[in-house]
Amino acid sequence: MHDLTINLALADVLGRINAAATRVGRDPQEITLVAVSKGVGQEAILALARAGITVFGENRVQEAIDKFSGMPATSLHFIGSLQMNKVKKAVGFFDLIHSIDSIPLAEKVSEEAKRQSFVQSVLIQINLGGETAKGGVSVKELPALFAAVQQCSHLKLLGLMAIPPISTNPRPYFSRLRELGTSFELTRFSMGMSSDFEMAIEEGASWIRIGTAIFGSRLPR
Repeated sequence: MHDLTINLALADVLGRINAAATRVGRDPQEITLVAVSKGVGQEAILALARAGITVFGENRVQEAIDKFSGMPATSLHFIGSLQMNKVKKAVGFFDLIHSIDSIPLAEKVSEEAKRQSFVQSVLIQINLGGETAKGGVSVKELPALFAAVQQCSHLKLLGLMAIPPISTNPRPYFSRLRELGTSFELTRFSMGMSSDFEMAIEEGASWIRIGTAIFGSRLPR
């Protein structure tokens, strides 16, 4: 993928971010674009970095390590489902883990962070649609997980994350995530992807996870 192609796609996305923020009186600087680089090679990542993007999101721990170890300084976020056996590698390598969805996972991440003398920034992922095939804690179990994360000495909880069900209007889910966050005095939210990030911004997104709109479609693996 050439720099020009990426620059044009990025300019379009940034323009849409600014327009969505302006519509609801938000400062676009409040919104962090997380470039989802799953399945994308280093050349395209470096092209985007040259265009000024510094935050990247990956779904697979080992793929991220293979691609980003030794890369110029970037902020790397883990946005996939974190398996327990990958915690040791993920903690400290990722600046922010978006997908804490159980008490055992929270405790294991905190334990590993303590072992590394590191405080790991995290988000709690909520499964708002009750989808069995999707990660995230249920709304009913959220209070217990929130309390557990607060008790983990080496976790820093920054906010909440959710992925609305496919083929539905995502706005009610974005609004619900914001309402849940407010009830726990959390004000930052990871929500919105290539197909719906403008709506997410209008509903209060802090991080938007954009892959296809920048890099184009990628073959599933």
